[in-house]
Amino acid sequence: MVDVGAKAVTARSATARAVVLLPAVCRAALARGGDTRKGNVLQVARLAGIMAAKRTSGLIPLCHPLPLDAITVDLASTRTGVTITAVVGCSGRTGVEMEALTAVSIAALTVYDMLKAVSHDIVIGPIELVQKSGGRSGTIRRRPAT
Repeated sequence: MVDVGAKAVTARSATARAVVLLPAVCRAALARGGDTRKGNVLQVARLAGIMAAKRTSGLIPLCHPLPLDAITVDLASTRTGVTITAVVGCSGRTGVEMEALTAVSIAALTVYDMLKAVSHDIVIGPIELVQKSGGRSGTIRRRPAT
């Protein structure tokens, strides 16, 4: 792992987003409340995203374990599927970008898992870092696509 011991502890945050494109039959299932035999799609995916953020260092080699102060994972139904947004924060010596990206990735995979009995025509992506703040590089915001 990279030695971050000499770095200052600062407030850090990161926001990531994932898009899950769903066929009409899956969007209809969500419009009816999102309940499946496994449970509610959006509720289970939200919980999966939160749990994943907390376990990022165990999933990604050489990623530092961080004492996270806050994790929010929001899922919103859209005209084409679901948009997942995660915001992760901590006071630490290294950023939380990987935790936010892991949260939305696992939440997206969970949406797929919960709806694959309805249809396999589900597409995940893009998955992207929207912004991060804190540390040496300060605040970085993703530039909108042109």
